[in-house]
Amino acid sequence: MGVAIEIGQSGRTPADALAIPVVQGEEPQDERLRAVVESGEFRGERGEALLLRVDGTRIVASGLGPRGGIDLDTLRTAGGAAARSLARVGGTVAWQVDRRLPLPLADQAAALVEGTLLGAYFPGKWKSDDTKTPRPFERIVVLVEETPEVQAAVERAALLAERTNRARDLVNTPPNELNPQTLAEHAVALAAEHQHLSATSLGPAELDELGMGALAAVGRGSRNEPRLIVLRYEPPQPRNPELVLGLVGKAITFDSGGISIKPGLHMEDMKGDMAGGAGTLHGLGAVAALGLPVRALCVLAAAENLPDGNSFRPGDILRAANGKTIEIVNTDAEGRLVLADALWYARREGATHVLDVATLTGAMELALGDLYAGVYANDDNWRDRIVAAGGRSGDLVWPLPLHPRYRRYVESAFADLKNGSTLRQASPALAAEFLHEFAGEGPWAHVDMAGPGFLERSRGDYMAVPGGTGYGVRLIAELATSLA
Repeated sequence: MGVAIEIGQSGRTPADALAIPVVQGEEPQDERLRAVVESGEFRGERGEALLLRVDGTRIVASGLGPRGGIDLDTLRTAGGAAARSLARVGGTVAWQVDRRLPLPLADQAAALVEGTLLGAYFPGKWKSDDTKTPRPFERIVVLVEETPEVQAAVERAALLAERTNRARDLVNTPPNELNPQTLAEHAVALAAEHQHLSATSLGPAELDELGMGALAAVGRGSRNEPRLIVLRYEPPQPRNPELVLGLVGKAITFDSGGISIKPGLHMEDMKGDMAGGAGTLHGLGAVAALGLPVRALCVLAAAENLPDGNSFRPGDILRAANGKTIEIVNTDAEGRLVLADALWYARREGATHVLDVATLTGAMELALGDLYAGVYANDDNWRDRIVAAGGRSGDLVWPLPLHPRYRRYVESAFADLKNGSTLRQASPALAAEFLHEFAGEGPWAHVDMAGPGFLERSRGDYMAVPGGTGYGVRLIAELATSLA
């Protein structure tokens, strides 16, 4: 972990800056901020931050908004705002926890650490001008009484933030550097970091042997061949040896739309169509790093969707690994195709409880914006567990209806089903019903995170830069924790 996390005492811990959360409309906990609050120069609004020098000490006032709206995401946002105001300072920041807030001190400390690390993320690692790069934090100190609970909470928060930022790096990697093969190499390198984690990948010949006609077809138009990337986490003493958490990630490393080509505007953002894969990959890495006693399997369906003379076409009929045939009506509805084969494989390899994560439909982004992902599930208890994990982790999820009557949208006259609909209705729901055909027996949920997975601009909280957010890492870690 690159940033040291410590518990300290106020006045005894040297730091380059002291960060102080401020409740809007209330007297600040530090008297050195009273004058600036009384003057109206700083109001304490959520996400507001002000860097001051008081008696030779750098102080960051970071707003929480009104007391009634304060939750863990508020504190993460305060952490992110403080981090951005200290971008040219770096070094050590010390956080003064507010004991007057109605939140456990351990939770407060964890949220501030997490928000600081996520808010400090810089996406421009490819810039050649070092002067544009923020100074990194070397140490974050939380000024609170040291207890085992607080220590465990801040260490966990720092680990999850670091893994989330690694997923963001992967999503932001340009497609000339990241393709299905190099993504497989990332997975192997991640597995090498952990004793009980292994990784392998299957190439075109193995996909053909398994009958994965859907995944193979999507990657056929690119010289960078498709891969099915498989990671297994086998802890030495699983809490429930019969339970295997199956994580399936869409990993389209670049999506032109294929022959049904996308508009040119913002096509460069389609490097982010593997954000679900990045979140599941580093989500499993977080599970392994935390040493959670839950068996887990991660399957990434990796391909580039490009048009050439060998590309799959509208009108083609593909045969997926489970034997079902699929009429292609739109080659830009490729995510559900690669997930179809990956879901089948996860079940074949023993997954009992399955979660797939994908930037699947633009309509989901229209519906829920850049904050919530939508979730569809065939099991109410499994869906509710995922929604609860999202609420605790900050990777928010909103439940949406899975209903068999949506199946009519993907009926085909020529094949078992088709991969899209000409009706401009319920496209996230019909995509979910499509995937339902391949989800197998047992609890399954589909998270469509097209909005929160890749940002075009600041989200107004601790995710304040464009590009990948690492969505899914914290969700998966929290979900696995609930199963442990």
